[in-house]
Amino acid sequence: MDTVYVETTVIGHLAGRSHPDPVIAARQALTRRWWPTASSRYRLLISELVLDESAGGDPSAAEERLEAVASLPRLDATDEVDELVDKLISNGAIPPTEPRDAFHVAIAAVNGVQYLVTWNFKHIANATMRGRIESVCRDAGFEPPVICTPEELPGGDDDA
Repeated sequence: MDTVYVETTVIGHLAGRSHPDPVIAARQALTRRWWPTASSRYRLLISELVLDESAGGDPSAAEERLEAVASLPRLDATDEVDELVDKLISNGAIPPTEPRDAFHVAIAAVNGVQYLVTWNFKHIANATMRGRIESVCRDAGFEPPVICTPEELPGGDDDA
């Protein structure tokens, strides 16, 4: 079974009210269709950072987010993860203002996760950043995860 690191933005699209922006609302709907069958298709993984980020904000939405990920295995942070975070930032693959985004990528890469699923287009699923992210990971001795959205994985949009 393929492994998927679920970044916090995906969890955020599961909980709470529909967003007024129609593009974000569509992503929420897609995520909510993908989620119920994702664990039968993939081995879903998270980190403590996903839990920490999911716990923030509106208390009822936070509770819903935490409930959604409660049974998922957590990947541990290691010295190798910290070193890769530093390399991702120092080599311009992730901006220094976004160490959490670098951590998501690093923990997936260091743990050999095949896919990192996200809705973060600014710093992770970004066509101009993706090549740098992959290069830094490989230069550090790690195969980078395939960075994608739920829509890009089977089951993401009713397998259309």
